[in-house]
Amino acid sequence: MSKSDFDIQGYLSEGVEIILKDAMRATLKNPKESVYLLKFSKHAKRANRIRQDHNKNGRNIPAFLIASITSSCNLHCTGCYSRANDACSDDDPTDQLSASQWDDIFSQAKEIGISFIVLAGGEPMMRQDVITKASKYPEILFPIFTNGTLMNDYYLKLFDDNRNLVPVLSIEGNEDITDSRRGRGVYSQLIKSMKMMKSKNIIFGASLTFTKDNLTTILSRGYIDELHDLGCKVVFFIEYVPMNAETVYMAPGESERQLLFGEIDSLRREYRDMIFLSFPGDEKLSDGCLAAGRGFFHINSHGGAEPCPASPYSDTNVCESSLIEALDSNLFKSLRNSDILIDEHDGGCVLFEHKDDVEEILRKNAKI
Repeated sequence: MSKSDFDIQGYLSEGVEIILKDAMRATLKNPKESVYLLKFSKHAKRANRIRQDHNKNGRNIPAFLIASITSSCNLHCTGCYSRANDACSDDDPTDQLSASQWDDIFSQAKEIGISFIVLAGGEPMMRQDVITKASKYPEILFPIFTNGTLMNDYYLKLFDDNRNLVPVLSIEGNEDITDSRRGRGVYSQLIKSMKMMKSKNIIFGASLTFTKDNLTTILSRGYIDELHDLGCKVVFFIEYVPMNAETVYMAPGESERQLLFGEIDSLRREYRDMIFLSFPGDEKLSDGCLAAGRGFFHINSHGGAEPCPASPYSDTNVCESSLIEALDSNLFKSLRNSDILIDEHDGGCVLFEHKDDVEEILRKNAKI
């Protein structure tokens, strides 16, 4: 199938419908969540119509946006690509978008048909002001990818009152594995946060970064059972992105991806009250990488519009441009019109493997 033959809008719309169908099934015993999802399903259909209208006019609007709302984090996790890319540091944030600026971005996203905004960082729960703004947009579902160490009474009430906010806690496996990467005592804090949310009947998820070495362990039924018993309803399997050339060997290859896809199908049949998702997913099914606005894009904490968090390059800032203009940026259009996003790659991230090409596109565009 050629790029011109692939219906990206249809692929994304079908994906949204599958997610919503699985979410409805997983929350049948949770009245508050079910009521919200019924309303959100109507919002998602309206958003899909908006995206289809844009598509008829030659512009693809992705259903997903990733927003890194802060460069600050209270942990120093081993292998963190955000710190490796200087997108996260211990310095006081400078030129960080304000809560009102993020509010404007969320409003624009709603108007152009974006249905899901992943809140990331740094540690997003360090930006209580931004997450509170996000709660005002029930038309958008906000998965919040957090290290889970900052859960408190304010957040518990906020999440309970606003079901469009879905905490997704990063956990590496058992206590030894998690603490070895994230720091001593983090695992116990994660478990405490999960139990607190379960007691409030709050839907939450877990984010499991998989490498060549740990995939079999985190796919084991014993480990999934533990997450299930803690009340976890959503499991994201996140493909490891190398932080530098020395860590490429950890990135999953084709055999690991095939194992994951096969096991996810089995998990979906076996655990009917849970949702299992992978990111970036099977790129062959989506005719290549979905970054640069094909299926999603990234806004960093300073407002730079980037292809994805693992490719920290930008030629447009949303403080000076609209989201539509960011999607039409020279960098994004050049990537979408090239063969880079559909290129075969060994594992991890196609844009990481083609970072020299991305940098060259930026240099050429700067000269135009």
